[in-house]
Amino acid sequence: MEIIKYPSKRDWPALLTRPALDVTALFDTVRTVLDEVKEQGDAAVKRYEEKFDKVVLADLQVSEVEMRDADKLISEELKQAICQAKDNIEKFHASQSFTGQKIETTSGVTCWQKAVAIEKVGLYIPGGTAPLFSTVLMLAVPARIAGCREIVLCTPPDKEGKVHPAILFAAKVAGVNKIFKIGGIQAIASMAYGTQSVPKVYKIFGPGNQYVTAAKQLVSLKEVAIDMPAGPSEVEVIADETANPDFIAADFLSQAEHGADSQAMLVTASEGIVEDVVRAIQEQLDLLLRKEITEKALSHSRIIVLNNEQEVIDFTNQYAPEHLIIQTKNYRDIAGKIENAGSVFMGAYTPESAGDYASGTNHTLPTNGYAKAYSGVNLDSFIKKITFQEITSEGIRNLGGTIQIMAANEHLDAHRNAVTIRLKSL
Repeated sequence: MEIIKYPSKRDWPALLTRPALDVTALFDTVRTVLDEVKEQGDAAVKRYEEKFDKVVLADLQVSEVEMRDADKLISEELKQAICQAKDNIEKFHASQSFTGQKIETTSGVTCWQKAVAIEKVGLYIPGGTAPLFSTVLMLAVPARIAGCREIVLCTPPDKEGKVHPAILFAAKVAGVNKIFKIGGIQAIASMAYGTQSVPKVYKIFGPGNQYVTAAKQLVSLKEVAIDMPAGPSEVEVIADETANPDFIAADFLSQAEHGADSQAMLVTASEGIVEDVVRAIQEQLDLLLRKEITEKALSHSRIIVLNNEQEVIDFTNQYAPEHLIIQTKNYRDIAGKIENAGSVFMGAYTPESAGDYASGTNHTLPTNGYAKAYSGVNLDSFIKKITFQEITSEGIRNLGGTIQIMAANEHLDAHRNAVTIRLKSL
């Protein structure tokens, strides 16, 4: 972990760098899998499941029996936690519903929008080192609220061909229609192209490793939409002398334990807190089950001391963190000046893990600086908006001349004639 004190602004670009994730080197491997799944369907999927996930599958779809069995395999305590998180996510995302208004832009010319759910969506839920059942809720709940007719979920099975029961329970309570035991590139290919078992979808959501990221990028070129560009997960903590060093360390490590390529940053204008934070990080690190992974993430994590609060704000807006935690005495004032961030956590008692699980906000967020241009997943992510317009005879009289002049000056005579012929009929 680097500690950098009072860097000049010309040094900021180097400090804003993330762990490199160049997936283009994987494209040849990924294209091979995509092409074979596109051409051969289920047969190719099963072959790659055996190769990559080390499991031989007779059926790709999770059965009703497996769903019922999963219900018995998790504790009532976890079920209640999942249901409470689902309720909060549901409340927050339902509040984002769009209501279109009819606007008369010119007398006789009326325009409006209608929100329509994306009919078929695909959700990818990683297996890997942790069963991300929380991501099932974050994606399936808003999809169901939006009104998506078909919600398809792919997730890798274990070596016995089973899906983690918490993922299956979360999928059931969130309203997923079909669940498939497919991981990695072959899962993205299945949802992008469709197979004998897996329906083709119109948009794919969800995190994954570098192979999944590369597969999503390639299929998005012409086959299917995707949620957003993805990179390693990250957090920035802004803190001052009033912050609790143990809280800062806990937030720092909760992000670092996501993966070896994750990044955590502490940005502060209060140099006096650094020593206590470093000590707290080491004390808490030694107690973590995922210590080895977390240590790798810490190797490209940083503590940066800047000259004043304005520099902290400017640096943050350039970094555009996926998660931003503000632990300062004036955290509301600082939050109001933040322009680039995926999700902001305000005050001493608002850990990032609240948003990751149960407060109600979505945890599928833009990484790698994409928060400068992208929003996190929300209800609109599952919706498309169609525009409508209606022009009366009065309206075409009022607006027709403007359209004719503009079309003529773009040398598009047929466009002009579409108006002229109507005006002559009146």
